[in-house]
Amino acid sequence: MAKETSIEIGSKAPEFTLPGTGGKEYSLAQFRGKTVVLVFYPGDATPVCTKQLCTYNDELSQFSNVGAQVLAVSHQDIASHETFSGKHKFGFPLLSDPDKKVLSDYGVVGFAGLPRRSVFVIDPNGVVKYVHRALVGVTFRPVKELIQAVADTQTGI
Repeated sequence: MAKETSIEIGSKAPEFTLPGTGGKEYSLAQFRGKTVVLVFYPGDATPVCTKQLCTYNDELSQFSNVGAQVLAVSHQDIASHETFSGKHKFGFPLLSDPDKKVLSDYGVVGFAGLPRRSVFVIDPNGVVKYVHRALVGVTFRPVKELIQAVADTQTGI
């Protein structure tokens, strides 16, 4: 596994290409020019992850209204992601990182090798403008906080 790096506010976001739901591959580069809300979560169909991603999905119009693309990443395979996404009708892709390279690149590999619940807001130029890595993933960042982080990115704060 790759050595974990420390990605902080002002860091260049590590590039990646991962398979995602809907039979597509997604790369960070394809969203250049748009703000990306990159969500790392521990596992499909777990109680807190389900609540988190359903909350983000329920408020997806708020992300769209500020021109932000939500991408969610976990280590599970595409079959698991397709089942989870299909059940909840997520309007954003779930990306699969089974070898945990992207998780490691973003410094979010946690206890027992599971992803730490984390969110990064990446500006249209690929620079990280907001970072939150949970120590214990029993809660998640509220939509209002993430929308504010996106707005701050767009106004240059």
